[in-house]
Amino acid sequence: MGSRAAGSPWTRSPAAARIPYPRQVAHLLGAEGLHLALPDRVLLESVTLGVDEGDRIGVVGRNGDGKSTLLRLLAGTSEPDAGRVTRRGGVRLGMLHQSDGLDPAASVAQAIVGDRPEYEWAADPRVRDILAGLVSDLDWHSPVSALSGGQRRRVALAQVLVGEWDIVILDEPTNHLDVEGIAWLAGHLKRRWTRGSGAVLVVTHDRWFLDEVCTATWEVHDGLVEPFEGGYAAYVLQRVERDRQAATAEAKRQNLMKKELAWLRRGAPARTSKPKFRIDAATQLIQDVPPPRDTVQLTSTAVARLGKDVVDLLEVSAGYGDHTVIRDITWRLAPGERTGLLGANGAGKSTLLNVISGTLTPSSGRVKRGKTVRLAVLDQQFSQLAEIAGDRVREVLARSKASFEIDGKELTPAQLLERLGFARDQLSTRVSDLSGGQRRRLQLLMVLLDEPNVLILDEPTNDLDTDMLAAMEDLLDSWPGTLIVVSHDRYLLERVTDQQYAVLDGRLRHLPGGVDEYLGLRAAQGAIGTGPTGAGEPAGGSAGAGSGEDPEAPSGAELHAARKELAGIERKLGKFAARRKKVHDRMAAHDQGDYTGLAELTAELRALDEEEAELEERWLEVTEILG
Repeated sequence: MGSRAAGSPWTRSPAAARIPYPRQVAHLLGAEGLHLALPDRVLLESVTLGVDEGDRIGVVGRNGDGKSTLLRLLAGTSEPDAGRVTRRGGVRLGMLHQSDGLDPAASVAQAIVGDRPEYEWAADPRVRDILAGLVSDLDWHSPVSALSGGQRRRVALAQVLVGEWDIVILDEPTNHLDVEGIAWLAGHLKRRWTRGSGAVLVVTHDRWFLDEVCTATWEVHDGLVEPFEGGYAAYVLQRVERDRQAATAEAKRQNLMKKELAWLRRGAPARTSKPKFRIDAATQLIQDVPPPRDTVQLTSTAVARLGKDVVDLLEVSAGYGDHTVIRDITWRLAPGERTGLLGANGAGKSTLLNVISGTLTPSSGRVKRGKTVRLAVLDQQFSQLAEIAGDRVREVLARSKASFEIDGKELTPAQLLERLGFARDQLSTRVSDLSGGQRRRLQLLMVLLDEPNVLILDEPTNDLDTDMLAAMEDLLDSWPGTLIVVSHDRYLLERVTDQQYAVLDGRLRHLPGGVDEYLGLRAAQGAIGTGPTGAGEPAGGSAGAGSGEDPEAPSGAELHAARKELAGIERKLGKFAARRKKVHDRMAAHDQGDYTGLAELTAELRALDEEEAELEERWLEVTEILG
């Protein structure tokens, strides 16, 4: 190929005149032969890898396999037993650790922007975007010591992001962020660290975030770091292919050993030919995979176990003292319903769950529960484990029922715990000595062994790695009953639930468009602020909240009338399928030679379509009134 023309990116060769040279990607960070051993095992063994400009790498793996350790080695805050980490000259690296390390005496402003004068950071649109996205609800002059754990975490994340870094390493950045915060962070990282402008390494169990942000995935397992192209979905497909190839290789080895044994017995050489195997594309791996759950079958089973009535909230308002948190909520939970609940911190999700579970009495309205309802709550405080902290896991299981039916199979509690990722040698461990993820799995098992038919999961993904999240989702897929999930993990929410609702301004709103619709509504009501506030206005407060009633808001009587009209419209819409079927049946039975009669039936169908369209339009108008 000819040499490059002076000042031109094109080659002199006419045949290659239309082909530009590929851009040279700059190397930023590398590791060669990293080795690190713990007293009982090797954590990393001869790991060699590199980070280039434009990389956005997600790091996944089981808890305890060395993800955070790998990041500390790359950042230079820990030293390996052997091997070395190299960094290109002048490369600036910032890291968010799992512990924030903030000065408790410093103010929020000092912790984030330091001693920089206000005119300097306030004039930087990037800094303003970070402050608006993460800490707009915090008092700018409040001391760090007065913040909650989640607020400190957001301050620490903002502190890292405002820095001028070529490489940023984030260890569990989505912890303590709600759905909106996670969506903002994903957008920020994609905008700032684009191709050719530094690199991002992130450890997180939030699979939606991994898919949204990352261009590559590193899996840390068995002392190795295995690279995959793409985000979480691409990683899963490639790992399935890897495991399939490994299973094929093992099957071949087993088959070879059997033939070898047969040869030894026969005393004659066996003639074998190596089978040809075609490697299918990753998309073909899931081509014939059935849906994750049989919704019709689960609903049928749930109806059999629950009966027709589950929990009905009728015009319910509730709060604490004189403060009303939720108001005028009507919600009828159906057998087998799988619902995700969204809302900003303090919006009223927990209040609504407490009303459903019966731990909070509403200030007005009525709660009706079916006679067959057995409700259980998986909470964030591990309340199910509080009284058994000193017991061993096998002692806890011994006191439970002998078997548990799932997918039509009888499983012992120990088998079910193994399905949730417990090793048999961990059955002798005391509950108090379990890791956070192990306690979460044991807590879920204890809840399921009580055989509830209504299950509330409040942030169930805390302390679980991606493999354990997949195991929990697999278990929930075959669990029949009514399920309500509150979680900031968007992937889990969309994976295990069939519909989503949001608590907005104290009211419940259905979200046909799912999480995307919720984020749009929050953005429209000004949920993401424009900068630090001195008053510390709570996140998620709508414009004008707390400043009196909206003069244009409909009155209580108007809302009541709208709700009645909406219920009537929905009843009528529910009958259209049956009405349309009757007309089609009449058309099928009608004399095909009677064109006049067929025309009348066709006109009847057209009139039905027009009536349905008018009702749907009115339904949209009424739902807008109700908000």
